[in-house]
Amino acid sequence: MSRIGKKVVAIPAGVTAALSDNVLTVKGPKGTLTMGVSDQVTCAVEDGTVAIQPINTSKQARSHWGMQRTLVANLVGGVTEGFSKVLELKGVGYRAQIQGKTLKLQLGYSHDVDIAIPEGIEIKTPDNTTIEISGIDKQKVGQIAAEIRRWRKPEPYKGKGIKYRGEFIFRKEGKKK
Repeated sequence: MSRIGKKVVAIPAGVTAALSDNVLTVKGPKGTLTMGVSDQVTCAVEDGTVAIQPINTSKQARSHWGMQRTLVANLVGGVTEGFSKVLELKGVGYRAQIQGKTLKLQLGYSHDVDIAIPEGIEIKTPDNTTIEISGIDKQKVGQIAAEIRRWRKPEPYKGKGIKYRGEFIFRKEGKKK
């Protein structure tokens, strides 16, 4: 039995959830999100909660159960509070700045790296070594953060690169004399 799937998702005040044709729509103060519900589970919206149940006891239905509940919780969390990730640049000459709908990165390459900011995502650069990514869709926020980080992953010798705030980089000693 799924411990996560058993829990119902509470819908806070100011948020509405509606289910039609296996598509769950959640509206809140920050916006509207929709999600297709798997055919391996049943979804019920009632009394200010969303409950997910597997359609049978097969392994596939049970594996979808907890994941669908977590996705519904992410929808509710996104339209109420939103999600954010903070990236930090460490290295000589590594900089980030916003120019219109483009994030311009200087990462030690012979050229600047331009990343288009997708719809529904807000990116801020409070200083030139910090990037704050926020939005209501947790998957989109994490995906754009991973795409930015992929340009210069932190290296283990000096720790240079793009890392998440709070991420620990294992450092190697280097040569001994």
